[in-house]
Amino acid sequence: MDDGRGNTDNDVDPAAPQTHAALVNALAAAQNPDGGWPYCRERHGRKGTSWTEPTVLALLALGPQGPVSARGFQWLRSRQQPDGGWTPQPGVDETTWVTSLVALLPSQSIGIENSHRALGWILAQMGTNSTFWYRLRESLLGSHGAEENPGWPWFPGTAAWVTPTALAIMALEKAAKAQMTDEIRRRIGQGRQFLITRRCADGGWNHGSSRALGYDGTSYPETTGAALLALRGVPNLDRSIAAAERHWRECRGAEGAAWLKLGLLAQGKKVDAWPPHSAPRNIRDTALCLLADHAQQGANVFVD
Repeated sequence: MDDGRGNTDNDVDPAAPQTHAALVNALAAAQNPDGGWPYCRERHGRKGTSWTEPTVLALLALGPQGPVSARGFQWLRSRQQPDGGWTPQPGVDETTWVTSLVALLPSQSIGIENSHRALGWILAQMGTNSTFWYRLRESLLGSHGAEENPGWPWFPGTAAWVTPTALAIMALEKAAKAQMTDEIRRRIGQGRQFLITRRCADGGWNHGSSRALGYDGTSYPETTGAALLALRGVPNLDRSIAAAERHWRECRGAEGAAWLKLGLLAQGKKVDAWPPHSAPRNIRDTALCLLADHAQQGANVFVD
């Protein structure tokens, strides 16, 4: 089954190596001639279209040095939009959540001015369920669906969700290390409160709907790990950490395992060897596994 980004169930490679060197080599070999990275590995001598998400993750994993990364940064710089953000891939016209991922890269590598423009775009975004007009409408209707603490959406003009909010928080925290402003501090605080209010009954997070149709939602490994990354330093997360540890023991996918590992390490928790069935399925998985291994060695690019 294709998920719209070039990933299919047939991508699974049960023999995929997990060593550091093998992951690095796999990423370098997967780079497209234009400098970006696709989601899928090469098939029948063909590589897929370059996308922003796997390109950024590959660059975060490989680091800013070397000709491979230089070509990747050149591709990214050429893809920045007039509004300061990035689209998911060249065939899409609208700037989206991937801008927060790009903002996690070293500002020197994408350009100081480019980084400032990206930060401005991120700060200008919020879920429609937090806007003044939405809150007014909900109040007039006698509803309580408005969100007091604005998070971030996948696409502008839509509701906020957990993953884009977590990534935006981490991007703002990285920017704050260079210059903390009142607006950055406020949005980080609001984003964190959004995540806290969207926590599931089991302590973890799913896409953002903790309760629907009268039933408690079940948390997911990927979103639980990402939320714990964004909430590093926030107190009273024992229940959420316990949920992440349960997911870790039961996880059967590389993406979920990588985000869990990153989140648990950010919360100061020891993480054992990779769980079974966590071989990378695609380029995104490969980069995330490498990033998680970096974090285990003390270099977590999402929070350091």
